Amino acid sequence: MRHTMLAWLIGGLLVPAVGFCAPLAYVANEKSGTVSVIDTATDQVVRTLRISQRPRGIAIAPDGKRLYLTDEPTAALVVVDTANGQPVASWKVGESPEGAHVSDDGKLVSVAVEDEDKVALLDTASGQILAKIAVKGENPEHAVFSPDGRWLYASAEDAEQVDVIDVASRRQVAQIPVGKRPRGIGFTPDGKRAYVACELANTVYAIDVASQKVIATIPAGNFSNGITVTPDGKRVFVSNGRDGTVMAIDTASNTMIATIPVGQRPWNMAITPDGAKLYVANGRSGTVSVIDAVQLKRMGEVSVGELPWGVAIR
Repeated sequence: MRHTMLAWLIGGLLVPAVGFCAPLAYVANEKSGTVSVIDTATDQVVRTLRISQRPRGIAIAPDGKRLYLTDEPTAALVVVDTANGQPVASWKVGESPEGAHVSDDGKLVSVAVEDEDKVALLDTASGQILAKIAVKGENPEHAVFSPDGRWLYASAEDAEQVDVIDVASRRQVAQIPVGKRPRGIGFTPDGKRAYVACELANTVYAIDVASQKVIATIPAGNFSNGITVTPDGKRVFVSNGRDGTVMAIDTASNTMIATIPVGQRPWNMAITPDGAKLYVANGRSGTVSVIDAVQLKRMGEVSVGELPWGVAIR
C-alpha cells in the first residue's frame, strides 16, 4: 500500500511519519500541554503534539479526520486535523470548558462549560455555537450524546442528578436522580441504557433511557469516575480514582465481574473499535494503562505527558 509521507512534531523535532493501519489513541495531557499519540498495534507513543496550552476534554470525529480538545486558558475548543497534527480552528465556547463529545453522525460537538453551568452545542462544519444550554448541575464535566443523537446526558461535579437535554429543542427537559458527584457517562450501542459513575457515592447507576429512570445501582471502587462501554454493549468499564483500579461490569446482570489494577488516579478511558483493548489515563502516574478488554488483564503501561486527562480512539 502506498502511504502519504507526513511531517510531525515529535519531541520538538519535525520528522517524517507514515500512515498507520492500527487505530491511534490520542491522550490529552493537561499539565504538560501536549497530546500523546499511541499506536495501538505496538502500544508505543509515536507522536507528541503541542497544540493547546491545557488540553482536557478530548473527542474524535467518527471518520477520524478531526480531533477536538477543550483548552482551559483560551476558553476554546481547538480543532486538529489528524492527517498532519495541526490545529485548523479554535472556537470560543465559554469559561473553563471540560468534557467534549461528538455525535455519532459527526455533525455536532458538545462541550461542558464548567464556570457557566452550561453545555455548548456546536456545528462541526462551521464552528457555530447553536446553543448554550443551562443545566441544573453546577460545574458540568461531561455532556454525552445518545447514539441516536436525541439526548445529551450531562454530569456535574456539584450535583446528585444527571441532567437530560433534548438536542432538538436545545433545552434541559428532565433530570435523573443519582448519587453525589456524577462524572463519567456511557451509553450502550443500542441506546437503551446509560451508565453513570458517581464519584462520592462509589457507585455506578444504570439508567433506562426510555423511562429516564435508574434501574440498577452497582457498587464500585473509591472515587468511581470514568466510564467506557464495549462496542458490543456487553461490558462497561469504570475507573476508580482513589483505588487505582478499573472494574468491569457485565451488562446482562449489572454486576461487577473483575477488578484490574492500573496506575495512580485513573480517569477517563477509551476502547479500540474491535473491543480488544482499553486505554486508561492515569493522572498522577503520567501513564496510560493498557488492558486486555476480553481477558480482563492489564497488558502494560505507556508513559505519556503530565496529568493525562482522557483518551480518544479513532
